[in-house]
Amino acid sequence: MAASSSPPAPLRDAEGGASRLGRRLLLASVGGALLALPKRAPAFGEEGAFNPRIVLTGGSTWEGVRATAPGRWSDEVVRRTSAPGRLRPTIVQADEPQLLAEPFAVWGGSSEVAALTSREVSGLRQFFAMGGVLFVDDFEPEAGAFGKSARREIARVLPEQAPIPIGPENVVFRSFYLMKRAVGRAEGPAQLDAIVRAGAVQVLFSSHDVLGALARDAGGTNSLEVSGGDRQREQAIRLAVNVALYVLCSNYKDDQVHAEHIMRRRGNTK
Repeated sequence: MAASSSPPAPLRDAEGGASRLGRRLLLASVGGALLALPKRAPAFGEEGAFNPRIVLTGGSTWEGVRATAPGRWSDEVVRRTSAPGRLRPTIVQADEPQLLAEPFAVWGGSSEVAALTSREVSGLRQFFAMGGVLFVDDFEPEAGAFGKSARREIARVLPEQAPIPIGPENVVFRSFYLMKRAVGRAEGPAQLDAIVRAGAVQVLFSSHDVLGALARDAGGTNSLEVSGGDRQREQAIRLAVNVALYVLCSNYKDDQVHAEHIMRRRGNTK
């Protein structure tokens, strides 16, 4: 099925939920902060654009049917919210200094991951210490090999924090759309698991294959079937948009300075 050219209206809860006006004010605050950014001041990504970077570990590569998913993620954010997004998201190695240049990254896979090297552990630990957010997506949640091994490795990076389940009570589920549950290509559990530090979500574990729901070919046709059909795919896209808005708003709500300063300031609230 080809991607829709115009996004549906935001969800509402049983009592009418957050209004369009409320969401417009939310986005206006983000947009206002962007407009207030000094011309010469460096910001996150391309002038503060949402960049769902793929983080690679252990010599892995980024290819296959989901290779288009990060671009789709940014495209949906731009079309639905008017927030800025990189339509050609970048790829970064976990042990590269560039990991620290922006506050968001995506770690996904379908098979068990190799143990992180000491440099990768150090790089990710510094990323989190600076306030970075990592979205961990299991492409084959039915088997769970990637998800289990990714949790094992993240536990080496952040041994003092354990994941906890989060649902509609958390701002991630309310940052733009009002979400009642998590979903992706696979229905999966209703909740996401998260590592929360000083009240801020820093790691999101998805057992849903969100990137699988986003993947599409060059003609705009969805690449993978979704277990619950078109409505489930739409919910998966909305979850992805919510994650993006959580990242953008949490980084733009106070002031506009370069990435390292903001991430250090957030990280130092531990």
